[in-house]
Order: sequence, then C-alpha cells, then structure tokens
Amino acid sequence: MPRFLAALIGCVFATSILSHPTVHARSPNVVFFLVDDLGFMDVGVNNPKSFYETPNIDRLADRGTNFTDGYAANPVCSPTRFSILTGRYPTRADATNFFSGKRSGRFLPAVLNDHMPLSEVTMAEAFKQHGYHTMFAGKWHLGPSEEFWPTRQGFDLNFGGYSRGGPYGGKRYFSPYGNPRLTDGPDGEHLPIRLAQETANFISDNKADPFFAYLAFYSVHTPLLAPEALVKKYEEKAERLGLNAQEAFADEEQVWPDAKQPRRVRTLQAHATYAAMVESMDRAVGIVIDRLEALGLMDETIICLTSDNGGLSTSEGSPTSNLPLRGGKGWVYEGGIREAFMIHAPMIKDAPKSCNVPVVSTDFYPTLLQLAGLPPLPQQHLDGVSLVPLLKGAKKLDRDAIYWHYPHYSNQGGFPGGAIRMGDWKLVERYEDGTVHLYNLAEDVGEQNDLADQQPERVATMREKLHRWYQDVDAKFLRPKDNGPMPWQP
Repeated sequence: MPRFLAALIGCVFATSILSHPTVHARSPNVVFFLVDDLGFMDVGVNNPKSFYETPNIDRLADRGTNFTDGYAANPVCSPTRFSILTGRYPTRADATNFFSGKRSGRFLPAVLNDHMPLSEVTMAEAFKQHGYHTMFAGKWHLGPSEEFWPTRQGFDLNFGGYSRGGPYGGKRYFSPYGNPRLTDGPDGEHLPIRLAQETANFISDNKADPFFAYLAFYSVHTPLLAPEALVKKYEEKAERLGLNAQEAFADEEQVWPDAKQPRRVRTLQAHATYAAMVESMDRAVGIVIDRLEALGLMDETIICLTSDNGGLSTSEGSPTSNLPLRGGKGWVYEGGIREAFMIHAPMIKDAPKSCNVPVVSTDFYPTLLQLAGLPPLPQQHLDGVSLVPLLKGAKKLDRDAIYWHYPHYSNQGGFPGGAIRMGDWKLVERYEDGTVHLYNLAEDVGEQNDLADQQPERVATMREKLHRWYQDVDAKFLRPKDNGPMPWQP
C-alpha cells in the first residue's frame, strides 16, 4: 500500500474516532429510588431532629446534591409517578389522581384517566433505545391491566409492579406476598429488603454494561407494618425521649362537611411502626448503594432519590408529621408536595451539596438524559427542565413557575385545588369556589400568613399565569352532581 494512502486512511480513521468521542467510553449507569409517601421532614438531611433514622439516604445526599425545594408534580402517587417517567405534567393526560380514585365531595371530581398511555416514550424506553439494560422493582400503580405494566413501558424486568397501590395481598409487607409479579421468598421475608436484593442482583448481573434500575418502594405506604424488632426499637426510643404518639394531634381544615369525625393532623413524629418502616426502607437503599460500592461502580452511576407525595399526616393512621410544613399527602400545601429530592452525579465535580432553586419531578427525565450523554426528547419531556446547570453551580433555571392541578377530593381530606410557585411566592386556588391564598415561602414555609388581600397585583399576575397554564395543559375541573349547583370554573 502506498505510504500516502496508508496515511490518508489513518487520518480518516482518527477523525472518525474523534468525531464520536463516546465510542469507547462507558455510558453512566442510573439508579432511581422512589419512596412511596415519604415526607420531606422524614429524612435526616432535611430534618436533623427527625425521630426516624435514615443514615443511608443521608449518605447519598452527602455524596450528591440535596434539593431543598424539590417537589412532586401532584400531592398523590400515580400522577407523580407519571410525571417522573414521562417528563410531563400529569394533567396533560388527565392522570390527576391516584388510579383510580373517584371520590366525590360537594361536587363530582374531574374526569380521570386511569393509566399511563402507551404512546408516552418513558424514561426507561429512552434508555433502552440506547442499549441500556432496564429493570423495575416495587410499586407501579400506573395502569389497571398487564398491557400497561412495566415490561410494556420499557423495562426488561419487573419485580413486583402491577395495578395495586400497596402491598395488599398475602402477608402484605412480608412473604408470601400474593403479588402476581413477585415470587414468594421464605416465609416472613421483608418486602423492601427483597426488592433491594433484586435490584442489587440486577446490578451485579449487568455490571459490564450500562443499566437503568428503578426501585419504587411500596414503603412507607400503609398498611403500617414493620419487623417486630425494629418496632420495639422505636417504642423504646419514644419512651426514652418522653414522646406520646397518641396525643400528638391538632385540628385541621374540615373539607368534607358531612365527615363523621373532624379531620386532625399529626404534630409530632413518634409513631414507632412508621419509624421502623422508614428505617427498613433506608436499609434497603443501603443494600443497593453497598453493592455499587463493592463493584466499584459508584463513580460510574447516577443516583436519584425522591418521593411521590408528602408524608401521610391527616388520615389512615396519620403516622408522620410534616411540620413546619402544612398539610400532607393529598393536600396542595407544602406538606403534600415538597419532597426529599437528591441527585448524585459523579461526572460533575464540585457539585453543590445543597440547592434551594425550586425543582419538580418532571425534571428528572431531561436531567438524566443529559447526564448520560443521550440526546434530549423535547417533545416528550416538554414540561421538564434539565437540572444539570444547577448541578454545575448555577443559581437559577430558565423557568419562571411550577404548577399543580388536583381537581379531586383526596382520601386524606385535602381540597380540590391548584397552585403556582414563582420564586419565593406561592398562590393556592380552591376549585370549589375560586378562593385564592398567597404565601411567601421564604418567610412563611408553614403557609400560615395569607397575603392575598395585601398583594392584589401579585395575586392577579400569578393567577393569570396559572389560568393560562390550565389552558395549555387542557386542565379539567370539578363537575356538578345531578341537579346540583355548578362548581367554580376558571
């Protein structure tokens, strides 16, 4: 071969390599932890005085960035799960309540779609299209039948995900599980530990190739059950600290006028069984992180952790307190939507330990694509914004508002309503009568001081923006009952 031809071929080959710099580079792995019903104040990194113990979640936060103003897109589970996997506000698909919650109150709730449409290109599908091995473990709750379950939405493997919103079969949180997508383990095996072990084993099996592991715990959702030894530990802790879980309640808003008993809210973290559930879930997080460390994969793995809604404080045993945040699961107050929200991105050096820029669950999708070096899908995750600039130290995002739309009567006593956050300001709008409230979260995170009457111009501006968003996402609202009065409409 002539020298000049060999040199030319060599140059072309080198140019090809340089133009595709990721040809020989390993793509980063992704592990996503989603904890059901975990309150913002339940984890130590957000609440050093928490009654609960979360050393592994705190360890993850210490290695990454903790978003102190991170939000779920909805105050209940299925809609937020939709938002994470699609990058869209759930209102766009009328997926605005847990599937399939249709409780009525003074009025009928808005029309509800009870599945995540197969037309959505989920985050799992996006990673799978680029050669990732994908797995799901835990609670799915995004469709009533098998055609809508994880393996039809981009996951190669599914351990325990189906239609139910909780571990309601068998011995519930203990084997035998009575779960059609999870084989039983030894009698008494604990569900969060089993799900973590399945996730860790998947990681080991795929350590040589990029993987996307999504562990969506059934914990810490009801039923309130935990290993006896852990429950005893926290009973003794409460007694040692002089805490009385039975007396730790205060009055709450009465949204249902015909309720048999007045709604109350827990004001003190002291529930021993719930504390044991939190610790067991945290141990499960540790199992997965320990496996990554043992395999030398921590520096090659992006890790996210969040919750689907706020802590359960006003119903179903009211096991936790979200104070100073107001309300809890099922409410559009901060207690219902502000979440533990953290990202470990090892490819970004010197990422801030903490960030107080408001972010929301739709943001995970574009963020993970960018961190993994994959092309964005702007028509899919159109409501999400990549958080990479914040991880690199930026102090703001190219977004002026975050929105919520919950046209339902929650099982937890919350009212149908919407909200918008712009900077430090949050406007809440009630759907029964159109009443609005305005809060400055920087000065009043507990939403106790309504400034709506004092700031009519700000109210008008924020409300107009919220209503334009309703139109953009084709929001649906309350409906009248037969021969009943008409509810408010924007």
